[in-house]
Amino acid sequence: MEALPLTVTDLTRRFGEQTAVDSLSFSVHAGEVLGIIGPNGAGKTTTIKTVLGLLHPDAGTIKLFGGNPTSTKVRARIGYMPEHPNFGANLTGRELLEFVGALFGLSKPDRAARAQELLTLVGLPEEAAGKKVSGYSKGMLQRIGLAQALVNKPDLLFLDEPMDGLDPIGRIAMKDLLLSIKASGTSVVFNSHVLSDVAAISDRVLVLHKGKTLAYDTVAKLVPKGESLETVFLKLIQRA
Repeated sequence: MEALPLTVTDLTRRFGEQTAVDSLSFSVHAGEVLGIIGPNGAGKTTTIKTVLGLLHPDAGTIKLFGGNPTSTKVRARIGYMPEHPNFGANLTGRELLEFVGALFGLSKPDRAARAQELLTLVGLPEEAAGKKVSGYSKGMLQRIGLAQALVNKPDLLFLDEPMDGLDPIGRIAMKDLLLSIKASGTSVVFNSHVLSDVAAISDRVLVLHKGKTLAYDTVAKLVPKGESLETVFLKLIQRA
């Protein structure tokens, strides 16, 4: 039996005197979606960046598929969409996806085919595919950001505020995309301020406040019948 995609134990990350993540423990199962929520400054993005190895933990352990997060073999199974994508300004959307495909060792024909497949999946038309990413709108950046995170067909996908800046139609499309990714068996970890979308997509929810866990459970257990995740979240924050 394969190890869990992600296991985090007593994770702590500090910035000088400030503790951004404080003794955090959680896990992600195969094919599961974990939604991370909390106020601004709760430690959501820091948690994701530390798990990915973009920040070094001050304490605790992180296991990805039972292995070391810095392992090249492990990293090849991961996709990541940052909160503020900063892609090559002179690359078109198609060129960006083919460049990422090259980084993962795909042959030229395979990366061209994968790029086209992903452009279709995220709803970027031919006109947008040939346009430089520097000229993309916020919604287009979110779409190409998700596409580049899927190039390697990851087993574990990290998304930092994937709904940010999207209009209602864009949010619906993104939510449907994430549900289809979940249905394919990929595990997903994402953070968002759009709590209704978190409740609709997630199997479990991790609620953070000042770097600490306020709640960590399935949506069914965390949100009583007749209530919403927004209501539960506000109650948790008020009691903190």
